Amino acid sequence: MMDTNIDRGVDLSVLDRILAARERVTTADLSPLLQEILAGYGYLPPKVLLELGRRTGIPASQIYGVATFYEQFHLEPHGRHKIRCCRGTACHVKGGHNMHQTISRELALADGQTTPDMRFTFETVACLGTCFLAPVVMVDNDYYGNMTPAQVREVLDGYK
Repeated sequence: MMDTNIDRGVDLSVLDRILAARERVTTADLSPLLQEILAGYGYLPPKVLLELGRRTGIPASQIYGVATFYEQFHLEPHGRHKIRCCRGTACHVKGGHNMHQTISRELALADGQTTPDMRFTFETVACLGTCFLAPVVMVDNDYYGNMTPAQVREVLDGYK
């Protein structure tokens, strides 16, 4: 695994604290451990994951398998606000592509990118499970339904 510039300055004290709170660690503890690491760092730094493997004996391939399988985990820093734009059928039929274009234009981001100031991360998702509100945009844990491009701009302004 390659050491990235993102990782070089990572402080391992958060990992120290997480591991010190457990008597022993098994592979059954992997998802909860990764959730704690995510909460502590805001993402899963590869350097920390490699160190987790070294200290626990859990193979790095297994750690990365879990970290990359679940959508809740990410290996790169994300912005303070996560914007999700639904691309499901109901949202698509009701103009969801216009919401996607508006978000991309307003924030100068493509899907999966984070603003340079680390304020926003933009993602499209297969479904937000709120088809009756289509088209839907979600910011952090807040749902915004029946959106128009003008409303998307207003919502984004509220988070700036």
